[in-house]
Amino acid sequence: MTSTKHFKKISYDKLNGRQKELFNFQKVAATFADYGFNCIKLADDWQGADFLAYHVDGITTLKVQLKPRIEIAKSYSGKDIWIAFLHKGYWYLIEHDRLVHKVGENTGWLDTRSWKKPNGGYSYRSINPKLLDSLSENKLGPVYGTVLLDG
Repeated sequence: MTSTKHFKKISYDKLNGRQKELFNFQKVAATFADYGFNCIKLADDWQGADFLAYHVDGITTLKVQLKPRIEIAKSYSGKDIWIAFLHKGYWYLIEHDRLVHKVGENTGWLDTRSWKKPNGGYSYRSINPKLLDSLSENKLGPVYGTVLLDG
């Protein structure tokens, strides 16, 4: 029998893209569990979701798209997609169309060429203080363990 002393923590940088996605899913699922959700990873982006989060209430199910940073995309609009993203060691969760509204109130992102394209989108590594303040109600909790996808 092998003891755990033989296990070594992985190097995130050495994982391939699919492995990184699964790793990050496990990290966010741990935080969702604190709120009574069971997360099920989907094999493909079913209706735009990376995973489903089923609540213990037996009623609430969220279709969640996992992102390494704040991101909006027209392809998620009107689909009841929730965006889970990481910022400075904390997970945030917000319904995509609500995020677009907050972005419109607090940034100039909706005026960019990137967003104005027919299938436009916008992501950014940092969040201005005004937008971050408006997202305080959407802060879920800290990432368990080492933060690896926060850039």
